[in-house]
Amino acid sequence: MRLRTTTVLSLSVLIVLALTGCSTDSADSIDPTPSTVSVRPDGKSPASAPLSSAALAKRLLDESDLGEGYTRTPQRPAQHDDVTVLGCPALEKLGSETAIGGSFDFPNKAKASFTYADGSDSEVGEELCSDTEDKLSRSVDRVFEAMTSCPTYQVLTGSTAVTVTTQKVLVARLGDEQWSQLLTFEAGGRSSIVKQTAVRTGTVVVVVSGSPGLVDAHVREAVAKATVVRSAG
Repeated sequence: MRLRTTTVLSLSVLIVLALTGCSTDSADSIDPTPSTVSVRPDGKSPASAPLSSAALAKRLLDESDLGEGYTRTPQRPAQHDDVTVLGCPALEKLGSETAIGGSFDFPNKAKASFTYADGSDSEVGEELCSDTEDKLSRSVDRVFEAMTSCPTYQVLTGSTAVTVTTQKVLVARLGDEQWSQLLTFEAGGRSSIVKQTAVRTGTVVVVVSGSPGLVDAHVREAVAKATVVRSAG
C-alpha cells in the first residue's frame, strides 16, 4: 500500500472523520444568511443561525481561489470498517462513533479536496461545518485536546498499522477560536506529515488539512470566503 493511500485513510479516520465529522447533511434547510442583521433593543446583534449545507457549499474554496496547478479530487467513499485506536485513552474514550465521524451531530457540512500538480502528490482539503457557536466550540476543542493529549499512538485500519505522532502548533488569530496540529503518519518504513488547522468564526468551523505548506498558504483565504460579511442594520 502506498503511503499516500495509508495517510489518506488515516486522515479520514482521525481528522476528517473526527473534526470534520459533521454527521448529517441538511441541504434542504433554508440559508439563514441575510445581507443585514437586526439589532436587539440592548444594542447587541443576535447570535447567527447555523448555515445550511447548501449555503456552506457556496463558501468552499475552488480552483479559481487556489490558483493554477490545483485539481479538484472526487470525494472518496467512506470506509468505516475495522478501525481501532491504540495507545490513546482520551481518543479511545470518544468512541467508535467519533472515529467514523458520527458523534458530533453537526447538522450541516460541505467539503472539497484538491491535488496540487507539483510532482509531489501534495493535497489539501477543506470542510465547513455549522451549528450553534457553543456546540462547535465544545466539540472541536474536545477532539483536538484528545488528539494532542497523546504524543504517539497507533491506528489499525484493517490489517495496516499506522503510527501517528501529534504536535500542537501555534496558529495566527483568524477567527473567534482556532486550533492547529501536525500529524506524522508512519507505515511500512515511510512517513508523511499532515497539518490540520481549524478556525471557528461564528457558527461556522473551517477545517483545512493536508500538506503543511498548502494549509498555511490557503487557510486565511478559506476563512475569509467562509465568513459571512454583514452590513450594519
